[in-house]
Amino acid sequence: MDTKNKKNLVNTVKQLSAGTKKHFPNSNQQVQVGGDTRTVAQVTGGLDSLVTLREESEAAKATAKVKLEAEKAQAPTLLALVTAWVLFIRATLGNSPEILGDFGLDPIKPKKPRSAEAKAIAAAKRDATRQARGTRSKKAKQDIHGNVAAKLVVTPLAAPQPASPAAPPAGSAQPNGAGGSGTTHGP
Repeated sequence: MDTKNKKNLVNTVKQLSAGTKKHFPNSNQQVQVGGDTRTVAQVTGGLDSLVTLREESEAAKATAKVKLEAEKAQAPTLLALVTAWVLFIRATLGNSPEILGDFGLDPIKPKKPRSAEAKAIAAAKRDATRQARGTRSKKAKQDIHGNVAAKLVVTPLAAPQPASPAAPPAGSAQPNGAGGSGTTHGP
């Protein structure tokens, strides 16, 4: 019997039920199954119940999936409506605990003023955190610019060198246009 997954189990149980009905046509016949005496109708009824339950739960899963997708699609708009309505109620009816309680809302508690010592500690912690993280204000970041020294190097392709003319013997004079000043350099 192949029961590796629920779909295969359902198919197997359907075949068991069909085979039982075919080979045990007397539904009142009693059979010994699992240590109990049952009728063929009770056995096929149990098999059919399992198939029905599995099919109904698959249908319920499909329905639930559709409902979850609908909720996911509509939730942002509806949550925005809830938030806007709460703000409207608070703005219209005030902060009275009795009235807000009718809506299931708690009154907004006023903030307690912090002591000068608590403010100083918070400022010191902020500065230490900014320094540790290396964060800067927008104005301080404007003064930071990258400093990169770039140099362009062009390498020509290796082209065949033309044959160089034979060098004149040392000590002889070169013509004026051949790369010199027209003077000879001798020993």
